Amino acid sequence: MIEVQGLTKFYGERAAIQDVSFSVPRGQVLGFLGPNGAGKSTTMRILTGYLGPTSGTASVGGFDVLSQSLEVRRRIGYLPETAPLYSEMRVAGFLTFVCKLRGVPPSRRRGRVDDAITACGLEDRRSDIIGRLSRGLRQRVGLAQAIVHQPEALILDEPTAGLDPGQTRETRALIKELGRQRTVILSSHILSEVEATCERVLIINGGRIVADGEPGRLAQRLGTGKSHEIVLVVRGEAEAVEAAIRSVHGVEALVVTSADGGSVRAVVSTRSADLREELSRAVIDAGFGLLEVQARTLTLEDVFLQLTAGEQNQ
Repeated sequence: MIEVQGLTKFYGERAAIQDVSFSVPRGQVLGFLGPNGAGKSTTMRILTGYLGPTSGTASVGGFDVLSQSLEVRRRIGYLPETAPLYSEMRVAGFLTFVCKLRGVPPSRRRGRVDDAITACGLEDRRSDIIGRLSRGLRQRVGLAQAIVHQPEALILDEPTAGLDPGQTRETRALIKELGRQRTVILSSHILSEVEATCERVLIINGGRIVADGEPGRLAQRLGTGKSHEIVLVVRGEAEAVEAAIRSVHGVEALVVTSADGGSVRAVVSTRSADLREELSRAVIDAGFGLLEVQARTLTLEDVFLQLTAGEQNQ
């Protein structure tokens, strides 16, 4: 559905993105992540036809974003971070206006508006003035304007920004439902939202794609390959505790720091699913007091920070 090959964009001598390539099939919800200035906005603006690349190609539904931009825009629905709403208009009237702008034939506008209102759960709000709606409902109207012309792909920029937890859950469920029949690219800085909403994630850093995969598997495939962490709090001398822990097969990395009350905190990284029993036995057999042990799987946030740490520290 969306194909990107070798996409590069220079502003003067500065490369905003370099050799960006990826594809997104129909029916997939893709999370697009990266620190500020990494190239997310540039890539999304090229895909929506608002910016031309320096080199490389991008197509939507087989139409080139540069030479066939009008066809691309017909096939894309776009929701920027600030939804393009007219606060003095009523919901149905606004969506009808968007249909006109999108070139929907007059005979089909009522049906398209009804479909968008139903899809976004706005049946009881079609006559309400947009400016009087809650932020969550306004975001739903923003999503409705993005799908009212029945696009094949949706590009959503920070769709849950500023929403309360309840509104966020509702918007997340709506995006998942919309993604059943459309390609969706979702840009967000809220990693937990991407993890809960998207079946695949792209991470861009320094203008280049540095990760591509399912959120739950990225930690196993990228960076150092660490997929789990186990945290132990042990009463004992740091060097001796470290030696006991390193004797356990499967320990990939270890960081030992001082804790309160003469104890130490050891963070163990491992590819094994769970080494708590082996680590506990090693610590106790060495004569140390085990005060706490817990395991956690690395999250999308861990992967993101690992892959973008250098850029964010610059």
